[in-house]
Order: sequence, then structure tokens, then C-alpha cells
Amino acid sequence: MLSRKQKIILKKLFSIFSVVRGYNVAVVVLAQYLASIFIFGSHLRALDVVLNFHLFLIILSSSFAIASGYIINNFYDSEKDLINRPNKYNIDRFVSKATQFRIYFALNFLSAGLAFIVSWRAAVFISVYIFLIWFYSHKLKKFPIIGNLTASLLVVLPFFEILMYFKNFSFGIFVHAAFLYLIILIREMVKDLENLSGDFANNYQTIPVRFGIKTAKRIITFLTILTIVPAVILIHYFEIGYMAYYFYFSLLMLMIFIFQLWQSKTKKAYNALHVSLKLLLILGILSIVLIDPNVILHGKQLIQPLI
Repeated sequence: MLSRKQKIILKKLFSIFSVVRGYNVAVVVLAQYLASIFIFGSHLRALDVVLNFHLFLIILSSSFAIASGYIINNFYDSEKDLINRPNKYNIDRFVSKATQFRIYFALNFLSAGLAFIVSWRAAVFISVYIFLIWFYSHKLKKFPIIGNLTASLLVVLPFFEILMYFKNFSFGIFVHAAFLYLIILIREMVKDLENLSGDFANNYQTIPVRFGIKTAKRIITFLTILTIVPAVILIHYFEIGYMAYYFYFSLLMLMIFIFQLWQSKTKKAYNALHVSLKLLLILGILSIVLIDPNVILHGKQLIQPLI
């Protein structure tokens, strides 16, 4: 039986985990490692990629930066979350704002320090990234279009840092990035529909607030159709193994998504669309292994002896 003090500590730990969106950070870490093995560093032995210390530092550094970004975003969104996400708001309140800020600055310091161990360029990159997250949370997210574009870019940038580390600038990687960016951008715009009440109350000039729900849906529909382009290019012009089946599935799901989008009128319906896109992203991360399943199933590259 837990004591009262132990229960309070557990509540605070859970609150911190909620504030930094620990589950999202874990998914990004998994995505970064899988992308490093199967896409960015596909020309290297998988074991060499997994055990690469500098790569570990880059991923850990970006994880700290992302976690700190959620803290500062949570700070600026607190009034909006009281309307849009009351349950999460109540959980996050278990940890004081002062404690959250101390964690925020500690994570940023650790992030920059770890990146500096890799190189001064990595430290500059992560420092600019941290600034962009703050600037987005403080200013940009309140503006239509530019807020959505920036939010989506901030999700993709940690992968760009790994891209620069491996110096693999093949065209296929940018096609993958285009597909990922568009899905995230669509998800961000659906979130604006879902959070319309809180955005309107707090004068966030999102696309639905500024231009109306129909205009937002038209833009989302256009972006969804545009997403077909990188998916088709990847299927027909690049060696992506069994991951092609994921893109076929994605095309089907996106067509269903468009139909459901125009049928949706409530917060609950928009949340369902948001969740479906999130699941599509997670499925995409897991399906990266299908590019070369032998690495996982047979360990050909993972455990082959050094030559």
C-alpha cells in the first residue's frame, strides 16, 4: 500500500511525463533509430548504426529539446488547454510552473551540451531548433498557415539533423520527408478544427477561426490529394521493399479520410480524424523495417561478423 507521500510523488512524475509528452518523445526516438538504420544509414551495417555513439548523442539531444519544447508550448497553451483538454490540464497542474521552467532550462542545457560533444555545428543546429520551438509557441502558432507550416517543420527537423550527420542526400530521402511533412501538416490542420473553441476564445487566428471551417476543409482536402504524389513516387521509382504495402494502405486510408472529413461536424469526429492520422504515422514508423526485413528477421546486417 502506497503512502500519501508516495502517491503525491507518483502523481508528480506522471504529471511531468504528461507535460513533456513522454509517449511522443519515445515514438520520435524509435522513428529516428529506424530511419537511421533503414534509410539514412542504409549503406552501413545496422549494428554500426545502432552502436554509433555520436548518433546516440544526437538522438538524446533532440529528445531533450523536443521534451523541453512541449513544456514551453504547454505554458503558452495553458488557457487554451483548459477549454480544449481539461483532463490533461488538470494532470499537468500537479507540477508547478516554476518546476516546469526549471526542467525546461535543464533540458535545453543538456540538449545543447550533448550536441556540442558531437560537434559545434550540431550544437548550433539544436540551439536554433530550441529557439524556433520557443518562437513558434510564443508567437507563430497564433497565426494561420504559418503556424501550421512551422509546427510541421519542427517535427521533421530532428530527422534533418541525422540526415546531415550521415551526409546521405539521396532524392528518395526527400520524397520520404515530403510524405511525412504533408501527413503531419494535415494532422496539424485537423487539430485546429478539433480545438476551434479554445482557439477562438483565446484569439488564436488559425485557419478555421480566420477563414472558416469550409475553407479549412478545402485546404486539408487539397493537401491530402497532394500527399498521393510522394507516395506514388516512392512505390514506383524507389526500392522500398515491402514498405510499398504501407503506402498502398495509406492511399486507401487517405481517400476514406477525405470522405470522413466532410462528414465531420463535431469535436469528437475531428478527434477521431486526428487519431487516425496519428495511427497512420505510427504505422509508417513501424513499417520502415519492411524496407529490409532481413535486418530484423534474420539479423544479416545486425550480427554478421566484422570483415
